[in-house]
Amino acid sequence: MDPALDQIGPRLRAARRDRGWTLEDLATRAGMSASTLSRLESGKRQASLALLLPLTRQLGVRIDDLLPAAPADPRIRRPVERRDGMLIAPLTLEHSPIKTYKVTFPPAEEVPELRVHDGYEWVFVLSGRLRLALDGHEHIIERGEAAEFDTRTPHSLSATPDGSVEVLSIFSASGERIHTHPTEAAAQ
Repeated sequence: MDPALDQIGPRLRAARRDRGWTLEDLATRAGMSASTLSRLESGKRQASLALLLPLTRQLGVRIDDLLPAAPADPRIRRPVERRDGMLIAPLTLEHSPIKTYKVTFPPAEEVPELRVHDGYEWVFVLSGRLRLALDGHEHIIERGEAAEFDTRTPHSLSATPDGSVEVLSIFSASGERIHTHPTEAAAQ
Protein backbone atom coordinates (compact mmCIF):
# COMPACT_ATOMS: atom_id res chain seq x y z
CA MET A 1 0.00 0.00 0.00
CA ASP A 2 1.13 3.58 -0.69
CA PRO A 3 2.83 5.10 2.42
CA ALA A 4 1.03 8.38 1.68
CA LEU A 5 -2.22 6.68 2.67
CA ASP A 6 -0.78 6.13 6.15
CA GLN A 7 -0.84 9.90 6.67
CA ILE A 8 -4.57 10.34 6.01
CA GLY A 9 -5.64 9.23 9.52
CA PRO A 10 -3.21 11.42 11.48
CA ARG A 11 -3.96 14.43 9.23
CA LEU A 12 -7.69 13.87 9.63
CA ARG A 13 -7.25 13.72 13.42
CA ALA A 14 -5.15 16.92 13.39
CA ALA A 15 -7.79 18.78 11.34
CA ARG A 16 -10.53 17.64 13.75
CA ARG A 17 -8.51 18.65 16.81
CA ASP A 18 -7.62 22.03 15.25
CA ARG A 19 -11.34 22.78 15.28
CA GLY A 20 -11.70 21.61 18.90
CA TRP A 21 -14.09 18.83 17.88
CA THR A 22 -14.43 15.44 19.55
CA LEU A 23 -14.72 12.20 17.56
CA GLU A 24 -18.47 12.26 18.27
CA ASP A 25 -18.79 15.89 17.04
CA LEU A 26 -17.25 15.20 13.63
CA ALA A 27 -18.81 11.74 13.22
CA THR A 28 -22.30 13.14 13.85
CA ARG A 29 -21.75 16.04 11.41
CA ALA A 30 -20.45 13.64 8.73
CA GLY A 31 -23.19 11.05 9.27
CA MET A 32 -21.05 8.16 10.49
CA SER A 33 -20.31 6.41 13.76
CA ALA A 34 -17.57 7.63 16.10
CA SER A 35 -15.99 4.16 16.01
CA THR A 36 -15.70 4.32 12.20
CA LEU A 37 -14.03 7.72 12.45
CA SER A 38 -11.74 6.47 15.23
CA ARG A 39 -10.66 3.51 13.09
CA LEU A 40 -10.01 5.86 10.13
CA GLU A 41 -7.88 8.18 12.25
CA SER A 42 -5.88 5.31 13.76
CA GLY A 43 -5.31 3.64 10.38
CA LYS A 44 -7.30 0.52 11.34
CA ARG A 45 -9.79 1.22 8.57
CA GLN A 46 -8.86 1.99 4.98
CA ALA A 47 -10.01 5.38 3.74
CA SER A 48 -12.47 5.49 0.87
CA LEU A 49 -14.05 8.37 -1.02
CA ALA A 50 -17.42 7.51 0.50
CA LEU A 51 -15.96 8.06 3.98
CA LEU A 52 -13.61 10.95 3.22
CA LEU A 53 -15.97 13.21 1.26
CA PRO A 54 -18.39 13.96 4.12
CA LEU A 55 -15.48 14.35 6.57
CA THR A 56 -13.53 16.79 4.38
CA ARG A 57 -16.69 18.79 3.68
CA GLN A 58 -17.39 19.17 7.40
CA LEU A 59 -13.74 20.04 8.15
CA GLY A 60 -13.51 22.49 5.24
CA VAL A 61 -10.43 20.79 3.77
CA ARG A 62 -9.69 19.11 0.46
CA ILE A 63 -8.87 15.42 0.19
CA ASP A 64 -5.48 16.57 -1.19
CA ASP A 65 -4.86 18.30 2.16
CA LEU A 66 -4.88 14.87 3.81
CA LEU A 67 -2.09 13.60 1.55
CA PRO A 68 1.56 14.64 1.68
CA ALA A 69 2.76 16.89 -1.12
CA ALA A 70 4.94 15.30 -3.76
CA PRO A 71 8.57 15.84 -2.84
CA ALA A 72 10.06 18.83 -4.62
CA ASP A 73 13.21 18.45 -6.66
CA PRO A 74 15.91 19.90 -4.37
CA ARG A 75 18.42 20.51 -7.16
CA ILE A 76 19.34 24.06 -8.11
CA ARG A 77 18.97 24.45 -11.86
CA ARG A 78 20.08 28.01 -12.46
CA PRO A 79 22.50 28.81 -15.26
CA VAL A 80 26.13 29.63 -14.62
CA GLU A 81 26.96 33.24 -15.55
CA ARG A 82 30.11 34.77 -16.98
CA ARG A 83 30.63 38.37 -15.88
CA ASP A 84 33.80 40.50 -16.04
CA GLY A 85 35.93 37.36 -16.48
CA MET A 86 34.34 35.65 -13.48
CA LEU A 87 32.42 32.40 -13.58
CA ILE A 88 29.44 32.63 -11.19
CA ALA A 89 27.51 29.45 -10.31
CA PRO A 90 24.35 30.02 -8.21
CA LEU A 91 24.03 27.47 -5.39
CA THR A 92 20.65 28.60 -4.02
CA LEU A 93 17.20 29.10 -5.46
CA GLU A 94 16.54 32.49 -7.01
CA HIS A 95 14.23 33.66 -4.21
CA SER A 96 16.26 32.28 -1.29
CA PRO A 97 16.70 34.71 1.62
CA ILE A 98 20.42 33.88 1.66
CA LYS A 99 22.27 33.86 -1.66
CA THR A 100 25.19 31.49 -2.17
CA TYR A 101 27.48 31.33 -5.20
CA LYS A 102 30.58 29.48 -6.27
CA VAL A 103 32.69 32.15 -7.95
CA THR A 104 35.87 31.66 -9.96
CA PHE A 105 37.96 34.83 -10.36
CA PRO A 106 40.63 34.94 -13.09
CA PRO A 107 44.18 36.05 -12.18
CA ALA A 108 44.30 39.83 -11.69
CA GLU A 109 47.23 42.24 -11.61
CA GLU A 110 45.20 45.18 -10.32
CA VAL A 111 42.83 45.49 -7.39
CA PRO A 112 39.33 46.12 -8.81
CA GLU A 113 37.47 49.31 -7.97
CA LEU A 114 36.13 49.31 -4.41
CA ARG A 115 32.35 48.96 -4.07
CA VAL A 116 29.81 49.28 -1.27
CA HIS A 117 26.27 47.98 -0.83
CA ASP A 118 23.97 46.98 2.01
CA GLY A 119 24.39 43.65 3.75
CA TYR A 120 27.06 41.18 4.80
CA GLU A 121 29.20 38.79 2.82
CA TRP A 122 30.95 35.60 3.82
CA VAL A 123 33.59 33.99 1.60
CA PHE A 124 35.38 30.67 1.81
CA VAL A 125 38.38 29.95 -0.43
CA LEU A 126 38.14 26.55 -2.12
CA SER A 127 41.33 26.89 -4.18
CA GLY A 128 43.87 29.58 -5.00
CA ARG A 129 44.37 32.83 -3.11
CA LEU A 130 41.73 35.55 -2.72
CA ARG A 131 42.71 39.20 -2.54
CA LEU A 132 40.23 41.06 -0.34
CA ALA A 133 40.66 44.82 -0.40
CA LEU A 134 38.71 46.12 2.56
CA ASP A 135 38.62 49.73 3.72
CA GLY A 136 42.15 50.58 2.60
CA HIS A 137 43.76 47.28 3.63
CA GLU A 138 44.61 44.31 1.46
CA HIS A 139 44.14 40.81 2.87
CA ILE A 140 45.19 37.55 1.21
CA ILE A 141 42.77 34.77 2.11
CA GLU A 142 44.31 31.33 1.51
CA ARG A 143 42.70 28.01 0.56
CA GLY A 144 40.59 26.72 3.48
CA GLU A 145 40.25 30.18 5.07
CA ALA A 146 37.10 32.25 5.39
CA ALA A 147 36.31 35.94 5.80
CA GLU A 148 33.22 37.89 6.83
CA PHE A 149 32.62 41.60 6.35
CA ASP A 150 30.02 44.33 6.29
CA THR A 151 29.55 45.21 2.62
CA ARG A 152 28.87 48.84 3.49
CA THR A 153 32.66 49.02 3.96
CA PRO A 154 34.43 49.80 0.66
CA HIS A 155 35.69 46.45 -0.65
CA SER A 156 36.66 44.36 -3.66
CA LEU A 157 37.40 40.71 -4.26
CA SER A 158 39.83 39.34 -6.82
CA ALA A 159 42.38 36.65 -7.48
CA THR A 160 46.06 37.40 -7.08
CA PRO A 161 48.30 37.72 -10.18
CA ASP A 162 49.68 34.20 -9.65
CA GLY A 163 46.46 32.33 -10.50
CA SER A 164 42.70 32.06 -10.39
CA VAL A 165 40.77 31.63 -7.16
CA GLU A 166 37.60 29.67 -6.49
CA VAL A 167 35.40 30.77 -3.57
CA LEU A 168 32.05 30.14 -1.99
CA SER A 169 30.37 33.49 -1.49
CA ILE A 170 27.34 33.91 0.76
CA PHE A 171 25.31 37.12 0.95
CA SER A 172 22.52 38.25 3.18
CA ALA A 173 19.46 39.16 1.10
CA SER A 174 20.37 42.85 0.97
CA GLY A 175 24.04 42.08 0.27
CA GLU A 176 23.21 40.38 -3.00
CA ARG A 177 21.97 43.62 -4.58
CA ILE A 178 23.99 45.20 -7.34
CA HIS A 179 27.14 46.89 -6.09
CA THR A 180 27.23 50.68 -6.14
CA HIS A 181 30.16 53.08 -6.15
CA PRO A 182 31.12 54.45 -2.70
CA THR A 183 30.15 57.99 -3.73
CA GLU A 184 26.75 56.79 -4.97
CA ALA A 185 26.11 54.86 -1.76
CA ALA A 186 26.97 57.87 0.39
CA ALA A 187 24.47 59.97 -1.57
CA GLN A 188 21.64 57.46 -0.95
